[in-house]
Amino acid sequence: MHTRRIGDVEVSAIGLGGMPMSIEGRPDEARSLATIHAALDAGLTLIDTADAYHRGADEVGHNESLIAKALASHERGPDVLVATKGGHLRPGDGSWTLDGSPAHIKEACEASLRRLGVEAIGLYQFHRPDPKVPYAESVGAVRDLLDEGKIRMAGVSNADPDQIRQANEILGGRLVSVQNQFSPAFRSSEPELRLCDELGIAFLPWSPLGGISRAGGLGSAYAPFARIASAHGVSPQRVCLAWMLAKSPVVVPIPGASRPETIRDSAAAVDLVLSAEESAELDAV
Repeated sequence: MHTRRIGDVEVSAIGLGGMPMSIEGRPDEARSLATIHAALDAGLTLIDTADAYHRGADEVGHNESLIAKALASHERGPDVLVATKGGHLRPGDGSWTLDGSPAHIKEACEASLRRLGVEAIGLYQFHRPDPKVPYAESVGAVRDLLDEGKIRMAGVSNADPDQIRQANEILGGRLVSVQNQFSPAFRSSEPELRLCDELGIAFLPWSPLGGISRAGGLGSAYAPFARIASAHGVSPQRVCLAWMLAKSPVVVPIPGASRPETIRDSAAAVDLVLSAEESAELDAV
């Protein structure tokens, strides 16, 4: 497995996004555990989760608990960096709400520590800006958690360039990651990716396979991904992840998965080398 860095930690160049295993349409626990174990067997050492990855209001932290169980039952569990998040909520009606107050973020972190069964969370990320709370106050709570040793590294998610710079300043230059949506169908985070490359901060694309159908193909607008995949004898999903990895050494995609075969295919993207012409063609889609 090829590796990249988040802060001072070396991680697999591809991570696993845990959300599909805990929200609506999730598989049974046995398949989820098998998926996480398949990721570990493939050499993945980064798993992204959040306390809001659950379905009912009575199961906050479902995904964190699932990941903790999977890691505890696998020999490679201790090698994994678990990245979780706080600041989002799911009241149980299918909606997503926000609470970026310092009090909530600190309470959420304490609960995540208990569910994950660790003394310090490897990477804790402020999930999404809350318009009701000054951004500096929310990130300030994460800074406090870092100073107190409750978390080992700090990141932000769904942030724009100004917020990234502000967060890094508030954290005293200790911002290690930015997690934003980025995919062939959603490229508006290119400025954030470029800024992370400039600052040497890891950029974690969430939903990196957005725009790719469950059937394994791409919409007509993304025909080059399918054509290049056919030329290499691989899936369009694998081409998509290889394209992202080629953009910058700070990029660490975190594709979601709920089947062992899906995450195995994603993990294999690290071995796919696209030509400069192929990457340029995909950039221009």
